[in-house]
Amino acid sequence: VQLQASGGGLVQAGGSLRLSCAASGRTFNNYRMAWFRQAPGKERVFVASVMWSSTSYSDSAKGRFIISRDNAGNTMYLQMNSLKPEDTAVYYCAAGLPGSSWSVWGQGTLVTVSS
Repeated sequence: VQLQASGGGLVQAGGSLRLSCAASGRTFNNYRMAWFRQAPGKERVFVASVMWSSTSYSDSAKGRFIISRDNAGNTMYLQMNSLKPEDTAVYYCAAGLPGSSWSVWGQGTLVTVSS
């Protein structure tokens, strides 16, 4: 599977953005999918993941972000609401087989939240 992230941009604090991750390959349904982010000068950190109908969120994303996937369209989404300046980062989508590491990464999309 290959991944292509999009949807980043500049938004004011309190606003919303929806990120998309388009996947190629016939085995998309077999992969668990996730979003990570990397702020300037910081390490890449987990944001949210989805496998079938099961989702998981970081504490910072919980209650504000919603991860979803469209298996028919081979696409994963991250709806981000109530954005804060500290959400500013490059957001990466990732995929991995259940029980394995995140082995496939997209190229990243930049989200900038202004105060």
